[in-house]
Amino acid sequence: MRLMIVGALEGQLSQATALAMKGGAKVSHAPSVDIAMAALRAGRGADLLLVDVMSDIAGLIAALEAERFHVPVVACGTETNAAAAVNAIRAGAKEYIPLPPDAELIAAVIAAVARDSTDFLYRDPAMARVVKLADQVAGSDASVLITGESGTGKEVMARYMHSRSRRASGPFISINCAAIPEALLESELFGHEKGAFTGAVARRLGKFEEATGGTLLLDEISEMDVRLQAKLLRAIQERQIDRVGGIRPVKVDIRILATSNRNLAEAVREGSFREDLLFRLNVVNLKLPPLRERPADIAALSDHFVEKYARANGLGERSLSAEARSELQRAPWRGNVRELENTLHRAVLLASGSEIGPDAIAMPDGTGLSEVVRTATLAETAAQTAADVARSLVGRTVADVERNLILDTLDHVLGNRTHAANILGISIRTLRNKLNQYADEGLAIPAPGEQRSVA
Repeated sequence: MRLMIVGALEGQLSQATALAMKGGAKVSHAPSVDIAMAALRAGRGADLLLVDVMSDIAGLIAALEAERFHVPVVACGTETNAAAAVNAIRAGAKEYIPLPPDAELIAAVIAAVARDSTDFLYRDPAMARVVKLADQVAGSDASVLITGESGTGKEVMARYMHSRSRRASGPFISINCAAIPEALLESELFGHEKGAFTGAVARRLGKFEEATGGTLLLDEISEMDVRLQAKLLRAIQERQIDRVGGIRPVKVDIRILATSNRNLAEAVREGSFREDLLFRLNVVNLKLPPLRERPADIAALSDHFVEKYARANGLGERSLSAEARSELQRAPWRGNVRELENTLHRAVLLASGSEIGPDAIAMPDGTGLSEVVRTATLAETAAQTAADVARSLVGRTVADVERNLILDTLDHVLGNRTHAANILGISIRTLRNKLNQYADEGLAIPAPGEQRSVA
């Protein structure tokens, strides 16, 4: 975690700063808002800004938004009046800490942002195989493509690989290609020179330069415009980039990781993704299985999230009942780990006792866990039945299948031709022609109000 202290804090944060550094945080200092913004533009990024309340917090937050820096701001100061805290929060600060503080209070705030754990929880053999492959390639500089459904933990895997690489002491920089408008993404990635376009008030280094010496994660790269993909390909091949409005290339030293929840081979066939870029990124592919295919992980993660949110909300010890645990493992989890975490956070808050049963577990739309499991089970049964029916038709001609379908439908409606034609989706004339054909072949055709006799 990178912590930047902004303003003159008169040594009040020295102990908390030492704790942050001891915990692995990298701490820098900017005496003023202008110097802080200059540091951010120069690629000396931060994960948290700890700002003197007497600084221009409103101006700082406005500047961060105008230049698209997404960094949380926590205000602190020696002012004892409530107005300082109110003004800081109104200006957009996430929190206000009075000084001199209990050093542990500031350390806790820093730790909350710094808790960027690169370890993740898994127990299932399917996930263990992916982690084993990740460990094998983590130490190299090879590009890695991490694929899987939304919520399976692709960014967590990327951070895990960075922490086990030779670049672990360098920065880990992530950019979500789907969250930034196409017109701005080039500047975000490669930076720009002052005056390169309207709003470019100063030179700004992009994510490539900010990640130099470390790892750059291109999250949801499948959403990048195909024209920008060409510039990205050159940057990866040449290890140099061109800032928007720049006059000379800039060397970069980074390792590229990328994620996608789409099938990029299919995107190549559709023309929305460059094949040569896919080859460059996909030196190694880590495909994360969906949570519903990792039952052992569901159990382990469920216990972890219950403990985490019970502690975070000061609710004492909570545990899952055996029935709840069983139904959690049978649920489909379309949103994967992210959905499971949100569901159990809600369950911890709604549970009436220390044990969480299925009745306390509900989906965002209010549907109970048991109902979701029943629906999923019925759908799975129907799909299996359909598959069994399809297999039973193998080896038979289309004419045979059609004849049986028509005659069985006619039996079902007691020989009513009009009703049968409507069910079958054919005209009454077509049905009569088919029945005449079957009669000529010697088959018994039920009259209206009758069924075929079964020998």
